[in-house]
Amino acid sequence: MPSGSFSDPLSTHNRSRDRRSYVNGEMIRGITNGDDAVLVGENFIGANDGVGAWAHKPNGHAALILHFWALEAERDDSVTPMASSSTEPNPVGYLQAAYEQTLQATSAPNEWRGTTTACGALLHHTEGQATPEPILYVTNLGDSQVMVLRSDTQEMVYKTTEQWHWFDCPRQLGTNSPDTPIANAVMDKLGIKEGDVVLAMSDGVVDNLWEHEILKSVHDSMKSWVSGGVDGAKASDAEDAGGRMLYVARELVKAARNIAEDPYAESPFMERAVEEGLAMEGGKLDDISVVAAVCRRRKG
Repeated sequence: MPSGSFSDPLSTHNRSRDRRSYVNGEMIRGITNGDDAVLVGENFIGANDGVGAWAHKPNGHAALILHFWALEAERDDSVTPMASSSTEPNPVGYLQAAYEQTLQATSAPNEWRGTTTACGALLHHTEGQATPEPILYVTNLGDSQVMVLRSDTQEMVYKTTEQWHWFDCPRQLGTNSPDTPIANAVMDKLGIKEGDVVLAMSDGVVDNLWEHEILKSVHDSMKSWVSGGVDGAKASDAEDAGGRMLYVARELVKAARNIAEDPYAESPFMERAVEEGLAMEGGKLDDISVVAAVCRRRKG
């Protein structure tokens, strides 16, 4: 059997009370946060950052591309959590198909204008071994970021590299942008371990927190949860991966927001701006979105 899956979805929705939009007769997956969109599946997570200057629709390019991206991965039977096929996933191909479907969905008569960055992580597994091991396929275009943290050793084992045209102008998909997934997206394949934490984040996090601060926040949150030191968490909840990852994500958002709202704080974005010769201090006010997931071995 496949070696693992991400934690349970971080939130659930009663479809009868869900007011999200539909496309092609299907409810748009994921959750929007300002111009950002995030999505959690059993073996796929993603975070897209819609460019604010295009903010005309609550479910614009960020949400649509992420929705279609997840659907494309699901349609490939070889990458479902129970798959036994040896076919290798093609996350960039899925993103390219999602991009093309989004262009079609936002063209006449709708004519929505917008652009978005995109980053996602797809969990798969090795083949031909007695005990399959987890493999992570990470795809990125722009300045959102995926990180993989090994919490037991407090180590960051992987992070994506930001892609910019120039300072504060990331590569992006959509209206008037020359970028496309097939030409510009970067995909990395890496082996991970059970218990590794995978983060997908908009730049509202990495513009306000340095790597060591992200690592410390995640480590402290997980330690606090397991020890029962979280309000509302019981000792029996120590193995509740969904609740634990939700807490990790919330604490990371809180830490980033504290810097973003501090006009005197030192931040990575401030440091980059100064390097570009711009006068700036403090954090960067922005939408802040995080998806946190943990690699777990499938039971049964």
